[in-house]
Formats: sequence, C-alpha cells, structure tokens
Amino acid sequence: MVPTLVFDIETVPDAARLRSAWGLACDDDAAVDAALARRRAQTGGTRDFLPRHLHRAIVISMLFRDSEGLRVRSLCDGPDDAGELVQGFFRTPAKDTPTRVSWNGSGFDMRVLHYHGFHRIHAPRCREQGEGDREFRFDDDPNRDHSRHAALMDLPALHDGRANAPLDQRARLCGFPGKLGTNGSQVWPAWRAGRQDEIHGCCQTDDADTWLLHCRLQPMRGALEADACDAEIALTRAALSALPGSHWREFVAAWPA
Repeated sequence: MVPTLVFDIETVPDAARLRSAWGLACDDDAAVDAALARRRAQTGGTRDFLPRHLHRAIVISMLFRDSEGLRVRSLCDGPDDAGELVQGFFRTPAKDTPTRVSWNGSGFDMRVLHYHGFHRIHAPRCREQGEGDREFRFDDDPNRDHSRHAALMDLPALHDGRANAPLDQRARLCGFPGKLGTNGSQVWPAWRAGRQDEIHGCCQTDDADTWLLHCRLQPMRGALEADACDAEIALTRAALSALPGSHWREFVAAWPA
C-alpha cells in the first residue's frame, strides 16, 4: 500500500505580522479588527478574508493510512510561535515521502505553510525538484499536476475555480458526515475564547471527510476496484469509531449506515 498522509490546517490572523507589516501599535484583538476592516474596505465590503501570508497556523491535523492501519494525530500551536508547528509538519513525512492528500491544499494550506518557510523552516524533501532525487523531476509541489499532492477540491473541477465545490457538500452528497463544528470564519473568535479543542476536533474530522472522498475517487482512476473501495471505507469507519474524543462519536453518529 502506498503510504498516504491526509492533512488540513486551521489558521488565525497573525497579529504579530499584521503589526509589523502595517505599522500597528495595539494589542492582538485591535490589530486583527483593524486588518479585517481594512480588508473589507479593499473589497468593497464583500469579504474580510486576509491574504495567505498574514495567516498563522494554529493546528495541523494529519490522517495516516499505510500498511500498519489508519491513525490520526494533530500538531497544535501555543499562543506565540507557529514555527515549530510548521516544522513538525514538514518533518513528519520526511522518512517515506507519502502521497499527500488535502481538500484545498494547493490553494490555501500549502501556501500558508510555505510562507512560513521564510522563518527558518527546513523542508528540503518537500521542495525537492529533481536536483537531488531524479524521481522527483516534474513531480514537485509547484507543478499542479504532480502526483505527490492531491488537492481534491481542484481535481474534479479540473483546476477551474468557478467549478469548485465545498468539502461539506461533496462529503454529504457521497453519504459521509460532512463538516461538523467550527468553520473557517469562526476560528478566530473560537481561538480567542479558548475553544481550542473544538477547533482541533473540526480539523481532524475534515481530514476524515477528505480521506473518504479520496477513497471514492480511486475506482475512477483505476487505483481500487469498487469492492476494495467499499472495504477501505468500512475499515475507516471502524478505525474512527475506536478513537477517543466526542468529535469522533459525533462524526460516526452523523454517518449514515
């Protein structure tokens, strides 16, 4: 079995970078409020989503599937520095270079993580483009058609942003639980309110939905027969049912039999 690493991140506005980039002299809440207001003014009030380089990762959740089974873990950030969190992510797949799977990893997650590369992140295996290992030639992250990272939002839409569908709807249409708990627009207030466990649980269940959708795509590309796909999904249900945490109980309960 090809080792697979499904990942998802949750972020908050990076107050320290906002103060530095825009010369703000205020606390975190005021810096973020000012940044969101500025973004709304720039977009005519239509959105306040900040550019990727002004985000800070606060949790990176990873679902591993390999010959040893299926397991889930999260890397969680403290209140001050995301550097070790991001370094931990790039260190994790360095040994066997698994296939990475995400939902919107090409458009958001990997871009946020790569911006952290300016802050002493060491990730040579991730950035390998064939100079040291010829098997990675034309199979690197900047090449959107490479096989090392499958961003599932892009693949069915054929890389057409106008055809993208949200993870929640795609999962529910395939009979999976869909998104539970906090969504992206609610992460900052939830983080400031100390609801980190809720954020971590949502990030992990997003990984589960993404993995299940990845399984569903394998028969289409000839990687799995339909029966093998069904068996993999059944194995996933059993593995997730055995994990501790109320978010997993809620996830399995929302999964139609």
